[in-house]
Amino acid sequence: MQNITLIVIGKLGQAFLQDGCAEYTKRLSAFCNFKVLELPEELIREKNASEAAIAKALAKEAEKIFAAVPKGAEICALCIEGKPISSEEMAAYFSEKALSGNGDIAFVIGSSHGLGPSVKQRAAKRISMSRMTFTHQMARLLLTEQIYRACTINAGVKYHK
Repeated sequence: MQNITLIVIGKLGQAFLQDGCAEYTKRLSAFCNFKVLELPEELIREKNASEAAIAKALAKEAEKIFAAVPKGAEICALCIEGKPISSEEMAAYFSEKALSGNGDIAFVIGSSHGLGPSVKQRAAKRISMSRMTFTHQMARLLLTEQIYRACTINAGVKYHK
């Protein structure tokens, strides 16, 4: 069974987001070993944070992310510079990875300041969810649903229309 890890900076706040993520996590257990790793966001004490303070915080978050990536997993970063992909393309990506003999994938969602450059550089794949802007918490719910959708496409389950 394929191992898919979602590494996120920060926790889910609202109950509706927690409920949605929990529902898709439960559903995913039939298709893959899915796990979510929540890492703490680096605190920036400045009110109007300087670029240097943000860069320092992103570098510290990158260290935590790299330490959390399961050994052998391919990093897939969610970032605005990424390429938008369809649900079918996500399903094909999962299939290709599974057939390669090393199907482990680690999706990464950064903090409110995004992801550090080192994470984006090390990522084998960079994905943009949309040209629209979402909160990182909403992106987590949307990505979890899309992972579920990709798994159902590959399994031939009638969820995706």
